Amino acid sequence: MEGVPEQASWPDDFLCPISLEVMTDPVILPSGHTFERRSIQRWLDGGHLTCPVTNLPLPPSPPLIPNHALRRLIAAVSPAAVSAEKLRAGECQGAAPTSPSSVLGLLRLAKSGAAGRREVLESGAVSALLQHAAAGDEAAAKALVYLSLDGDDARVGLVADGAVDALCAAVSGGGAAAAHAATALTSLATVGVNKCTIGAYPSAIPALARLLRLGGARERREAATTLYELCKLPENRRRTVRAGAAPALVELAAAGSARAVEVLGLLAKNREGRHDLSRIPDIVPVLCSVAGSGNARAIDQALVVLNWICSESDELAMEAIKLGAFQLCEALVNDDSCKIAKNAVELARTLEKA
Repeated sequence: MEGVPEQASWPDDFLCPISLEVMTDPVILPSGHTFERRSIQRWLDGGHLTCPVTNLPLPPSPPLIPNHALRRLIAAVSPAAVSAEKLRAGECQGAAPTSPSSVLGLLRLAKSGAAGRREVLESGAVSALLQHAAAGDEAAAKALVYLSLDGDDARVGLVADGAVDALCAAVSGGGAAAAHAATALTSLATVGVNKCTIGAYPSAIPALARLLRLGGARERREAATTLYELCKLPENRRRTVRAGAAPALVELAAAGSARAVEVLGLLAKNREGRHDLSRIPDIVPVLCSVAGSGNARAIDQALVVLNWICSESDELAMEAIKLGAFQLCEALVNDDSCKIAKNAVELARTLEKA
């Protein structure tokens, strides 16, 4: 039918196991499997006493329970599929409405609220979204962002379903889907076990580092946010340094990104990270500039990173002094933020030893 997605593009769970067509009136057998009502009724009327899928025996006159969740999901993905059935049954007049793609329908359902997200998660349609996202489909990547908002169980479940592979492919592919894929990874990484799982993927942090270097403004911002969440786990700080993300983070910090400075603050907690940071040209001028004019979060972390690298390099400490770091510390010791004042005092003490 015109406007309805090709059969091969539908998730398997949308297809009746008997007719292999998209279901318009799905019902559940006592065996737990879902079928198109007309197809399973013909099966039962033919004298069959077993489930067509499992071949297990069924009770006499088994009840056919409407699968409302799946029916609403199919209708959201393609209203034309349900409307077409109504037309054939004489339930409505006029032409079936134009159908959006299945991915756009899933996106709308995921955006509709908690109930819609659960319908998508429980329908078996996640695998289709992952395939589309991996191929660079922006709508699929956005849908995964919304699904990841359904709580920690959903986040762990998405990772178990293979979301990391698909999202890393989307990040690597760049384009419109990359920023949404990075946002989805950030959401997944808010769960502790997922930080470890995502970081251990060979392609995850390198893909984010490439996006940080080569992406547009939004993509770079989202990549920095994802790395910030991942680098709360110490093992991921080493992986981020080895992926070559530090120079791009310094460049982004120079452009005014407080999040990039926060990631640098996490990397500086690692000895390998400090060594890598100390070799980046212009890192001291960038951090001094941020400490002098950034927002509170950026100022705090810029002071921390300066203190770390200057404590291990007299050369960098002297460069900071020449750029007025002492005077900056004197101005910040009376800052309203106790953390900024404390970090300014510690940096001044480090510079005095140089």
